[in-house]
Amino acid sequence: METVCFIASGTGRSRRESPRMSPSVLRKDGFLSFQTSKYRLHYYETPSGLKFVMNTDLSVSNARETLQHIYSNLYVEYIVKNPVCVLGHNLDSELFSSRLDAFIRALPYYSPRAA
Repeated sequence: METVCFIASGTGRSRRESPRMSPSVLRKDGFLSFQTSKYRLHYYETPSGLKFVMNTDLSVSNARETLQHIYSNLYVEYIVKNPVCVLGHNLDSELFSSRLDAFIRALPYYSPRAA
């Protein structure tokens, strides 16, 4: 399965859970991941409310460190510290996109989707 990463900002939070969907990992840190029969969704939220979501195959049990690395070493470096990027708007940084792509492709659990 192809690894996919999403970044979202916003403060709208809903703690209501669907009865058919329950988190597979719920700790003191809150919701970390959700598993279906085909993929696992990993979730990381920064203290400021920025949300990082990544889909992987089921073999990846925990991607929290990966998402924290994306936040602290890529997002902060190439978006937050970039005076041209406006926070709260679409991410429009080719440097960030290329570094994120290279980082994801270097992960041991990354494999491109078969055509």
